[in-house]
Amino acid sequence: VQLCYKCRASMVYRSLPLLACVASASAFLTGPVAVPGTACFNGATMARSGLGLRAAKTGRAATLAPLRMQTATGVDTAALAKAANEARGLAMDSIAAAKSGHLGLPLGCAEIGAVLYSDFLQHNPKDATWLNRDRFVLSGGHGSMFLYSWLHMAGYDLPMSEVKNFRQHNSATPGHPEFPNSEHNTPGIEATTGPLGQGVVNAAGIAAAMKMEQALFNTKDHTIFDSVAVSLCGDGCLQEGVSAEGAQFAAHEGLDNLIIIYDSNDVTLDKMAEYTQSEDTAMRYEAYGWEVVTIDGHDIEAVKSTLDKFRAAKNGKPKLLIAKTIIGKGIDEVAGTNAAHGEAGVAYVAENKKRMGLTEPWQVSADTYKIFEAKHNSDRYTKWQSTFGDWKTANAEKAAMLDKFVKKEVPSVADMFKAIPEISKDKDVATRESGSQIINYISDLVPQFLSGSADLHGSNKNYIKTGGNYGRGFDKSYTGKNFYFGIREHGMGSLMNGISFHGLFRPSGATFLVFVDYMRATIRVAALAEQPCTYILTHDSIGVGEDGPTHQPVETVSSLRTFPNLDVMRPADAEETVAAYVHSATRQNGPTALILTRQNVKEQSHVAKEVRREGTMKGAYILHKETGDLKLIIMAAGSEVQHAMEAAKVLGDGVRVVSMPCMDVYNRQSDAYKKEVMPDSCRKRVAMEAGVGAYWYQYVGLDGKVLSVERFGMSAPGDIVFKELGMTADHLIKACKDYM
Repeated sequence: VQLCYKCRASMVYRSLPLLACVASASAFLTGPVAVPGTACFNGATMARSGLGLRAAKTGRAATLAPLRMQTATGVDTAALAKAANEARGLAMDSIAAAKSGHLGLPLGCAEIGAVLYSDFLQHNPKDATWLNRDRFVLSGGHGSMFLYSWLHMAGYDLPMSEVKNFRQHNSATPGHPEFPNSEHNTPGIEATTGPLGQGVVNAAGIAAAMKMEQALFNTKDHTIFDSVAVSLCGDGCLQEGVSAEGAQFAAHEGLDNLIIIYDSNDVTLDKMAEYTQSEDTAMRYEAYGWEVVTIDGHDIEAVKSTLDKFRAAKNGKPKLLIAKTIIGKGIDEVAGTNAAHGEAGVAYVAENKKRMGLTEPWQVSADTYKIFEAKHNSDRYTKWQSTFGDWKTANAEKAAMLDKFVKKEVPSVADMFKAIPEISKDKDVATRESGSQIINYISDLVPQFLSGSADLHGSNKNYIKTGGNYGRGFDKSYTGKNFYFGIREHGMGSLMNGISFHGLFRPSGATFLVFVDYMRATIRVAALAEQPCTYILTHDSIGVGEDGPTHQPVETVSSLRTFPNLDVMRPADAEETVAAYVHSATRQNGPTALILTRQNVKEQSHVAKEVRREGTMKGAYILHKETGDLKLIIMAAGSEVQHAMEAAKVLGDGVRVVSMPCMDVYNRQSDAYKKEVMPDSCRKRVAMEAGVGAYWYQYVGLDGKVLSVERFGMSAPGDIVFKELGMTADHLIKACKDYM
């Protein structure tokens, strides 16, 4: 009978050779549940496309097969299978009601969700921010009803009314999961996901932060941190290159507390996966240094036992569980096809729910809710609270530090300014050079502030000298504050977001400004999720010189200013750089980009450091005030401020110079302050910056003038490039005279 229904399934998928179907069916019935690596699945040689499972497990007969009771690991698989079907029903009903959403993942991974939330995850739904909880990241964020269904059923503060309100305005169940922020505060969401590939790397960042908290706070007498990071992803996540960058980092640094569950359903949106991929994913991850196991993702016993083994294996290897699943399982008309990915199955919801025994909309039985109650204030949680109390008593200094980290406490701006001496009073230096001193003061004042670079610590000059290096082997340890991300900007950005999502540490990462485009997608998520990441971006303009236009980021500063909630700070000298770093280290509701020069800039030491620092904290300020009637305002940022100051000396007593290191911060100031800096009465305004100038027009107005660089640069010494492209004091003076 089993073989017969498998052959019947092969008739549904007529493209599958009958011989392959018979072979896979025979092996499926006789083989083991899970095997390491790639060679076998359930005893059969596994085609890269996984056709054997799809042929064996799809079709109406498969969904009508009787439930098995497997209790080798103490799990009631019948009860969890029922819960899985009820989770499928929630996803069907909510997506049908919204007329929008993705059915495939929530239905295909239901058994995985049942194991995670009922048994495997170390969590307490009644204390959603428990410090020692496991973190679960849904990397395939389009399948968000998977997450909302299980959070509700597990007992998190996500009522059924919000499940029903899926994808609606102001609901707690937005289209893709959103980390708690000013817009949403859904409990149990550990990362903002949706852009494929980023979530699995966020999980790696979380795992890295977990390693750090364990190294910093666990003692020989008390283990207060022993959690793991888990992420669920699909083919799309693993096709995106960022996932490879994160996987390489995780293996190299020994993040054996990271578990990725790969929903291997052989389907992508446009086509079956075999149309665009033929690699052996398991062998690829084994080559990275991961432990890899392949199982039937609908086998509750196999999911449970494999995850338990992964948690116990402290072998220095991150874990990849390849779960062979049927996308859209439960809706026979689309199950196992790319049509199941979205809402194509909505038309068949009513009939298939009835067949599954779900007779009511949004049906969850009392028995299912009861399964999850064991996680509410469990014995493990209660025991941890006792251990935590003993640890605090025995480790007062560590406890005080942890408390500050949890509360995200940092010194006040005034206290930080007081603690950081004047950086460069008599010497003109590059802002990246002054930054090399400032970041070390910041590290001392804000011990949770971390540094990292995409293989450019020496050039970015952002190394924390007393911080040590993070990771495994060589001179590294998990308490190290300097992360060596390798030449992986995209991965660096996602890892930083994961570290920030974890909640105890404030990550920073550095690269050349021109390479920030590799990580734009991750900066966007940080800004959207209001994460306090710091991006240290050096070699900021045509001043890069001889490296030529490939390395001269003329458009990049303006493009970064386009992001909502990203504060882009381009300081003019060392003291403005102090304030820019302090701003980034104290900001709580979003990321900051520090745009720093390679070439030396004029130190404006004739202006008190307090004026420059406090003015920078307001985004823009009067650096030079006119001594006569105000006739002209010259505004600039970064290395062009020095030219504005030189021009003011020549152009007469009616010229004001405004240094504007951060447009967004300035725009948040009061109208009174903005009119004080740039009064409406003065319509003669000139702006200067060595880059695309579009954003300056909001300040110069229709009557003003912008001196900018609206073309790519050239390969020549930096001073020649500046001269050729008009970024000099002489050119500014001439332009102002002509304008006046």
